[in-house]
Amino acid sequence: MSTKSTQDFIPIKQIREGTVILSAGGIRGILMVSSVNIALKSPDEQKAIIDRFQSFLNSLDFTCQIVVQSRKTNITGYIEKIKEIEKKQTNQLLQQQTAGYRQFLEDFIEKESIYSKRFFVVVPYNSSGVEFSRKKKGDEEDITEDSFLRGKRQLYQRMEFVALGLRRCGLHSAPLTTVEIIELFWSVFHSKSAEKGYYPEFPEELTR
Repeated sequence: MSTKSTQDFIPIKQIREGTVILSAGGIRGILMVSSVNIALKSPDEQKAIIDRFQSFLNSLDFTCQIVVQSRKTNITGYIEKIKEIEKKQTNQLLQQQTAGYRQFLEDFIEKESIYSKRFFVVVPYNSSGVEFSRKKKGDEEDITEDSFLRGKRQLYQRMEFVALGLRRCGLHSAPLTTVEIIELFWSVFHSKSAEKGYYPEFPEELTR
């Protein structure tokens, strides 16, 4: 009996030029979106934001997915910088104070479990015209260049429309690059590793 790898259960065919190509043929783009603390707004401002967001949703003629990622804050990079400062201190008292500060941060993060939130909007484009082909017999199927360019063009138009609608609601957004999309999915499937340590370096051919 043949065994399947984890990748066989993930419906992603390829991540290319800031898009996610699904095995079923659809293409997805991902916008990272800022947040607004509506509780700090006045009642009139709250109503205006809600009305604008409702109007934005009603203007869509395609479905979108809103994703909220909540993750324990990763301060590995900051801790490493503190360690470097600690090593370079020539004054023993300052070195001890720096070490104490670093230890305080490590203990605080470990005990308090401070979480950060990130917000994304996944924009789809599905078309029966998206085609796959093999270059050689036995090779893995890949999306045809014409299909990819056509799908990407339609997808980017939708992403610009969504970004404009969000901007009217006071929210800023930016499309994720290929590397950022790979890092996002890596953090989803390696949630514990994403909370501590560094993200892996991805091969250059995966980041184009």
